[in-house]
Amino acid sequence: MKPSSYHLPATLGELRQSEFSQERIQYRTVKDEMRANLICRMERGESLFPGIIGYDDTVIPQVVNAILSRHHFILLGLRGQAKTRLLRALTELLDPVLPYLAGCEIRDNPYAPICQHCRLLVAEKGDAAPIAYLPPELRYVEKLATPDVTIADMIGDIDPIKAARGGLDLSSELTIHYGLLPRAHRGIFAINELPDLAGKIQVGLFNIMQEGDIQIKGYPVRLPLDVLMVFTANPEDYTARGKIITPLKDRIGSEIRTHYPVTLDHGISITEQEAWVDRRPRGGICIPKYIKEIVESIAFLAREEKKIDKRSGVSQRLSITCLENVVSNAERRALRNKERLVVPRVSDIYAALPSLTGKFELEYEGELKGADTVARELIKGAVGRIYTRYFDGVNVSQIVQWFELGGTLKIRDSQPAAELLKQLEGIQGLMEAVKTLETGLPKDPAVKASAAEFVLDGLYAHRRISRSEELGYMAEEKKREPREHDEFPPRGFRKHYN
Repeated sequence: MKPSSYHLPATLGELRQSEFSQERIQYRTVKDEMRANLICRMERGESLFPGIIGYDDTVIPQVVNAILSRHHFILLGLRGQAKTRLLRALTELLDPVLPYLAGCEIRDNPYAPICQHCRLLVAEKGDAAPIAYLPPELRYVEKLATPDVTIADMIGDIDPIKAARGGLDLSSELTIHYGLLPRAHRGIFAINELPDLAGKIQVGLFNIMQEGDIQIKGYPVRLPLDVLMVFTANPEDYTARGKIITPLKDRIGSEIRTHYPVTLDHGISITEQEAWVDRRPRGGICIPKYIKEIVESIAFLAREEKKIDKRSGVSQRLSITCLENVVSNAERRALRNKERLVVPRVSDIYAALPSLTGKFELEYEGELKGADTVARELIKGAVGRIYTRYFDGVNVSQIVQWFELGGTLKIRDSQPAAELLKQLEGIQGLMEAVKTLETGLPKDPAVKASAAEFVLDGLYAHRRISRSEELGYMAEEKKREPREHDEFPPRGFRKHYN
């Protein structure tokens, strides 16, 4: 039942007579609540974590096991593996509303308050104590761990202003200003990049997980917090910036490893979901499938490339930002040439280099070549890989022969589609080859031009033709076969080898 479909009790007395019974609210922890809602979803066959792609058979079953086991858990994986997104999706397993004592900083349980302020409120007003309600999104508290985080940020501190205004002694519990963790009471507390958190703060966390008590400025406070604690960490951080202390690690029930997309289709689905490409310009936008596949293949190749540091990983954001830049370059060209349909080309992927070079860390060999060169090699390799998927076994000898007979083609990045198409139609066999790429796409010169450029760049990637910045596409230079009477080294240079 949704909260908007019935009257929510406004006082503790009304609450006792409602469906929010004492048994349901007082004796059911947030872990029990999530477990019960998860079981209901699974019995109804509903999607557990909408928007999380590629984890159905790997990560999600382990998360489900952790929730069913009522475990605190940590997601361990490289950057850009949807760890934070998965943690935020946990709120889908919380109740639509949760009653708490109105005005309480830590949203205390009306039936069993743990803070002194709420205990005094219930004692004073009884059944007239006011009740407020929490939606699921407000029961999720997230903190990015940094070395400068203090105990006061996480647990709390003494507030002298409260003491002065209320005429209270500093040792009174009423003077406490609660930190993030107590404010996550009856909810989910998430810490990103846990190894970056100072050791003494991690000690405070596991003390709460195990004992439920805290100390603020030497004043012991017993707070049996009801909270699910979840964490993320990057394996690189264990040696680069910090580590998770052993006692805390021991108290984390499940350690779950995340991963990058396993298949190209999963990667494309994630990129389509996250990238901002639905801009709906005047005449529409059309992104051919092979362009999406090339963009995604760049990330896959980068994760295999020896010149790139695998310990740092290659984030899925590489594909997302690259596709956005590719569409933007195509959009810029369409606006400049007053074209109605925006269709990205392979040349737009090369124009998107700024979205690639900052997304990976280079090894020594890569540093020598430079990020731009490595990125260009990745694009070329991706084009070659996708070209093979479409044209493996297809006879393109006519196109290659046209260049071998002296034909050259210079393409400008900003060239209008109609003008480019006229040049491309002069290459024998090219328009016949691109017909398979146009299936299901609009009949537009921009679509034909994009498909033809992909074929040419695929031939270049496979070294069937050549390309240079000055002359454009041309015939591949063939090396002369050595003859029997050839000498090495040449006679005039023989003295240098003696």
